[in-house]
Amino acid sequence: MTQPADGPPDARDGTRREWQGLGLGLIGVLLFSLTVPMTKLAVSHDTGTANAATAHALSPWFVTFGRAAVAGLLSVLYLWWKHQRGTLVRPQGSQWGLLAFNASGAVIGFPLFLALALEHVPSTHAAVVTGLLPLVTAVAAAVWYRQRPSGGFWACSVAGCALVVGFMLMRAGGLHLHLADLFLVTAMVWAAVMYVGGARLTPSLGAESVICWMLVISLPLTLPLAWWFAPEHTVPQSRWWAFAYVSLFSMWLGFFAWYRGLALGGPVRVSQVQLLQPFSSLVFAVPLLGEQVDGGTLLFALAVIATVFAGKRMSVGQITRPSADGSPTATITSRS
Repeated sequence: MTQPADGPPDARDGTRREWQGLGLGLIGVLLFSLTVPMTKLAVSHDTGTANAATAHALSPWFVTFGRAAVAGLLSVLYLWWKHQRGTLVRPQGSQWGLLAFNASGAVIGFPLFLALALEHVPSTHAAVVTGLLPLVTAVAAAVWYRQRPSGGFWACSVAGCALVVGFMLMRAGGLHLHLADLFLVTAMVWAAVMYVGGARLTPSLGAESVICWMLVISLPLTLPLAWWFAPEHTVPQSRWWAFAYVSLFSMWLGFFAWYRGLALGGPVRVSQVQLLQPFSSLVFAVPLLGEQVDGGTLLFALAVIATVFAGKRMSVGQITRPSADGSPTATITSRS
């Protein structure tokens, strides 16, 4: 019997899941795109006001631990709701250690070093540097899973790093790097490791539960430190709105969409939409912060995106994928 023009049911279901994954991945990327400008807004002093009492900003330390504490409390409610429905999956054995390791990057490493950097550089600057994140994530995955990337992949990685270093040197005005650039690179490495570790846990724990468990086990640290670093002065309302955004969307709901999108559409295909993130961050920074995107910044951003796109299409070759306990379970061929 001849199949309908739109294919067999299994093919249609696969296509539908792929498009759903791409849609959720795009939502996640758009939510994450606002992380850089919103963090910049939260830690920026309001120099345009004549009232010194309202010129204060939130400290990077409070933004880091406070946003994780807020998202952690929401995660407690979410996991309790899952328990009530009988769908809660608890981590087992070595998964707790991997969750704690990932939490060190998701809860502390990436947000802290990003906030520290954004005290000194514009969000447009940070958007270009962190635009290399998808390629750094691919490198981290290659190391983690003992992959054998092709020469073209490594060539793109080196070219992307050279572009970012060139951009930082151009902005610094000489052969030296600003401390903020080192903070941005550190944040990017933490984020890459966090993405790879999260992908390891998602199949067994579920897309949403991964970030929730990371946040919940971090509460004994984040709650007291958020209270310790809480501002003692008046902070403009706009800074609190920015803090609310990075707490609810950057630290929590964005991961719901992103991890679910990766699970539905596959990480190879869905991760391509992350190429839009640097450009989206640049676009959002203009109305939110009044920053200007000069020709040099836009040129470097486009060059980085092109390099990442080329690198992610290079073959990675045969890999041995370990199971949750670290033992090899399957050998597959993939692209980064």
